[in-house]
Amino acid sequence: MTKLTALISVSDKTGVLEFARALNGLGVALLSTGGTAKLLADAGLPVTEVADHTGFPEMLDGRVKTLHPKVHGGLLARRDVPEHMAALETHGIATIDLLVVNLYPFESTVAKPGCTLEDAIENIDIGGPAMVRSAAKNWKDVAVLTDASQYAQVLAELKADGAVSRKTKFALSVAAFNRISNYDGAISDYLSSLQADGKGGQTQSLFPAQSNGRFVKLQDLRYGENPHQAAAYYRDLHPAPGSLVTGTQLQGKELSYNNIADADAAWECVKSFGAGDAPAACVIVKHANPCGVAVGANAAEAYAKAFKTDPTSAFGGIIAFNVTVDAAAAELVGKQFLEVLIAPAFTPEALAIFATKKNARLLQISLPPGGASDWDNGRNAMDAKRIGSGLLLQTADNREMALSELKVVTGKAPTPAQMHDLLFAWKVAKYVKSNAIVFCGGGMTLGVGAGQMSRVDSARIASIKAENAGLTLAGSVVASDAFFPFRDGLDVVIDAGANCVIQPGGSMRDDEVIAAANERGIAMVLTGVRHFRH
Repeated sequence: MTKLTALISVSDKTGVLEFARALNGLGVALLSTGGTAKLLADAGLPVTEVADHTGFPEMLDGRVKTLHPKVHGGLLARRDVPEHMAALETHGIATIDLLVVNLYPFESTVAKPGCTLEDAIENIDIGGPAMVRSAAKNWKDVAVLTDASQYAQVLAELKADGAVSRKTKFALSVAAFNRISNYDGAISDYLSSLQADGKGGQTQSLFPAQSNGRFVKLQDLRYGENPHQAAAYYRDLHPAPGSLVTGTQLQGKELSYNNIADADAAWECVKSFGAGDAPAACVIVKHANPCGVAVGANAAEAYAKAFKTDPTSAFGGIIAFNVTVDAAAAELVGKQFLEVLIAPAFTPEALAIFATKKNARLLQISLPPGGASDWDNGRNAMDAKRIGSGLLLQTADNREMALSELKVVTGKAPTPAQMHDLLFAWKVAKYVKSNAIVFCGGGMTLGVGAGQMSRVDSARIASIKAENAGLTLAGSVVASDAFFPFRDGLDVVIDAGANCVIQPGGSMRDDEVIAAANERGIAMVLTGVRHFRH
């Protein structure tokens, strides 16, 4: 077997010494640069510095060290093309069979508080990506490793067969080009977000001049929203902790496109309820809208209350808890047909109950390192919506409302209990499609009106839903995701039994609506914040 040569030049040296030692044990010649070469030499490994290999010293503070024909010729030459091999022999260039490179830490550098443009620029790798592209292009002859997680498989194949398989080389090439794409995308995102401030410095915009979305496919889906549409499921390159894409499916059929969309709506809603609301929260979603939301002393109580809101719509719904699902909750949930059940954890007893329901899809989404209280740090920073040949980007609607921010605008003020229910209703309304009207009371939804072109119609539907479920709205509170443009919508919810309303305000007829609330003898508070959800 012809002796192989590996060029190793890594910024992140995790596992590289052990890998190089194993390569040396297999008779692979080692080439290296700078700090990596010193690490290998200090460990007693026979290693040739690239400067000695090329006959050209590193220069410009290491900016130029591998940009040389003896490096790129050794990587790019096709072994099956006689003219390529003849050219190598003419110019005294040896082939390089393995390239082990990871890049300067640009992403982690710009993520640090106080990172300067100079810091960022100095962490843009030039020689590394150039070598990776050369090796990845010539993948049939060169195995290119860009991450320590790839070391084990390559070593296993070298030990077993004396070579890296064609299948693995191709996979490594694809991974290498993906890494370069992600690296260049990160550089573009950062630099195109900077704008000269006119004083020799830069300010950073939330919205870069070019947006480079980078997503990793998790799975192909059977179909999209409808059977005639093809679909696949992707995650962010660096997903937020505690987000849906980090979940593990414990049982059940493959998730569908609609399952995933509804599961995300349920999970994001239930995460908004913390320990200050109640020990447990449950959200039931149908067609992207919450049809039942409640808090309770435990998971079972929260579910029972949420289910009461709209038992008809809850059939075949998506259910999410913000606490562990135990046997008591599992017994209740298991009585109904459900599509997906999501929770941070399931007790063994709960899993045993669902094991008899093979079609029930269970998703476990682990809590962030800081626990449920750290869920806010795991929210998406941006929302995106595709339009024809374009994209709308906005900061995500992560605005939370504190009790101290509510402004009472009527002669009658809410009681402390009503204030608590108002905040509960406001949280739910944020996740209901506009126009949204939500009746609540006692820590549960009583009627939800969603997605109507008229706020009056949403109010009517919410009251009809409550009536159909046998729930009384007398003494309830109501949240409206946007202002009441006229008093008619307010009259509908009052006629249905509400005696307290929370809404953003901001209408040119606010005075008329507030006057109507005083006339009808109810309390009203304004948030100054709107939660449209289209």
